[in-house]
Amino acid sequence: MKPVWTSMATAMTVLAIVLGLTSCANSSNDANTIIVYNAQHESLTREWIDAFTAETGIEVTLRQGSDTALANQLVAEGAASPADIFLTENSPAMMLVENAGLFADVDPRTLDQVPTRFRPSTGKWTGIAARSTVLVYNKSEIPADQLPVSLLDLAQPQWKGRWGAGVSGADFQAIVAGLLALKGEETTRAWLQGMKENATAFPNNVATMKAVDSGSPEAGVIYHYYWYRDQANTKENSADTALHYFRNQDPGAFVSISGGGVLASSDNQPAAQKLLAFITGMSGQTVLRDGSSMEYPVASTVAANPALVPLADLQAPAIDPSRLDSRKVTQLMTDAGLL
Repeated sequence: MKPVWTSMATAMTVLAIVLGLTSCANSSNDANTIIVYNAQHESLTREWIDAFTAETGIEVTLRQGSDTALANQLVAEGAASPADIFLTENSPAMMLVENAGLFADVDPRTLDQVPTRFRPSTGKWTGIAARSTVLVYNKSEIPADQLPVSLLDLAQPQWKGRWGAGVSGADFQAIVAGLLALKGEETTRAWLQGMKENATAFPNNVATMKAVDSGSPEAGVIYHYYWYRDQANTKENSADTALHYFRNQDPGAFVSISGGGVLASSDNQPAAQKLLAFITGMSGQTVLRDGSSMEYPVASTVAANPALVPLADLQAPAIDPSRLDSRKVTQLMTDAGLL
């Protein structure tokens, strides 16, 4: 039989280890540190958090992933998630998390910084940036006067083999969600069937633009900022292309809202709310105007980068982001043989 003092010493050692592990686990969730599940471009989010930390002293840990993967991870983790805040590129992922009841209410002062058209009516998250749907086209292959009037035209037989898109990505699926919200299931289903017949599938926006630059296919549906970024640098993927804006409240003028929301399970909600307020405030939105992202500011009356078509001139359709249904889009695209 072991001496009592040996057993007590062993128990105390185990207790110390447990307490130490608990302390380490909680140290990443102290009042001066928050964890961000980030599906936005990492370079943009790092610009935001570097400025935020410099201003507030609050440290931010990023966990990077895609819209869909991180949204599904949050739903799986539920109340046990270590995340304090979720940032996305597109709205449907935000709605997936909201519909699971995982967001806290956004501070009303933060909501006041963002016009109602750039956030859901529920107030459970808010827009933080925006990107416009565009048609990138090869100037040598398509005369400007032969461009489609509507996104819906791309399903017509004359566009067979002439356009493409990053079909499997969250970016394109958000565009389809906008079409579904605007035109309903029957029109969306028919358009996707036409797309299956006509379009070439690419991995993402950049691959689509690069193929269009080479002339095969002649056009592609992407978000605007990929083209502007390339144009601001080497132009290696866009030299022979231009952008066509559909305008006129067309589904092809859909503006996708990047979102930010605070998790209800967060142990550091005050700090997380501060980050969301910072991003939508003057300092955070100025990062969008002056930085390299080429995305649109949506809040605090900050104008876009002067190189961009002004947001107000895009004539985008008005869509409540809370109506964007990612699950239905996945079903429709699967039914069409696109996924």
